[in-house]
Amino acid sequence: MKLFEHEAKDIFRAFKMLTPPGGVAMTPKEAKERATEVGKPVVVKAMVLAGKRGKAGGVKFADTPQEAEKYAEEILKMRINDLPVEAVLIEEKLDIKQEIYAGITIDRNERKYVVIGSAAGGMSIEELAEESPEKIIKMHVDPSLGFQAFEARQMAIAMGFKGKQINQLGSFFLKLWKIVEAYDVELTEINPLILTKDGRFFAADARLNIDDNSLYRHKTIIERLKREPVEQNEREKLATENDMAYVELDGNIACICNGAGLTMATLDAISLYGGEASTFLDLGGGADAERVEKGIEIALMYPKVKAILVNIMGGITRCDDVARGILAARNDGDITAPMVIRMVGTNEEEGQEILNKAGIPFLKTMEDAASKVVDLVKEVA
Repeated sequence: MKLFEHEAKDIFRAFKMLTPPGGVAMTPKEAKERATEVGKPVVVKAMVLAGKRGKAGGVKFADTPQEAEKYAEEILKMRINDLPVEAVLIEEKLDIKQEIYAGITIDRNERKYVVIGSAAGGMSIEELAEESPEKIIKMHVDPSLGFQAFEARQMAIAMGFKGKQINQLGSFFLKLWKIVEAYDVELTEINPLILTKDGRFFAADARLNIDDNSLYRHKTIIERLKREPVEQNEREKLATENDMAYVELDGNIACICNGAGLTMATLDAISLYGGEASTFLDLGGGADAERVEKGIEIALMYPKVKAILVNIMGGITRCDDVARGILAARNDGDITAPMVIRMVGTNEEEGQEILNKAGIPFLKTMEDAASKVVDLVKEVA
């Protein structure tokens, strides 16, 4: 469950972490009122569960309440990463001395949490890792032992801080860890964590993702937020309504498979041949023709899709049903991108016969199918 920035900051404040004064506005008029209450220059931020809001134009600085109203009107009309902006956060523009990065996530390879910090905040941690990896400080934490106060101070020292700022920043990291423990957090990030010119640390940003599997322990959060745990775009909602696992990625090849393991293997095969997936769509077991057609429809709704790879391992899912679903999608005009099909397993021969009669080609190995779909994308490009 991803929290909006203002929701995460409510939790931060409950743990005595400083955040900039301000509030949420649903309309331009409310934005003007919030800015008037702050009484200083403000930042107007799009409240949407998507990254890179600034690059999308979803973060503006306003010197007056009138400016805040104007920017809020512009931002509230936006869609960022295909999600509508339904609210803005109005906060005081801080007097910045330094921007810092602070975060905690899970290192699944080490089976431990990892605390991450950098004195060079304000930019994407991925970009920073690529350009200046030496500026990133990491410390693994055994969850059975927890993150200790002396370790938090060591992080601050390793990041180059001195004097009283060691304890101040160490305290910030320690509070962040307590939030991770209290709320079963998978990822929390403050970027930037601001050191102001008067020597205080403020969480100018807040990202907080709670493990979905732990939400039964945090019902009060959902009740307090008065919203669904997940904000979904139209495609994600449609997939959820049809009980399909659906994840959008950055590539241009839609993967439609049955079973999470096969889907992941298909993503790897596409990557091996130089392609990149745009969609992870798992039809699940026992998919009939109607379900296959619906899966194709959902996958093609994503604008990034340039080609589709259907990879089916027939078990309780029958290959002839899959073939009928593909044929129905084609006949209904749903298929608007090149498609590569690979089917093996239950009723494989019947399925292949249906495709043959319809003049729809298919391949027998995942490697051939992955190679073919990557080549098709290159031709389209």
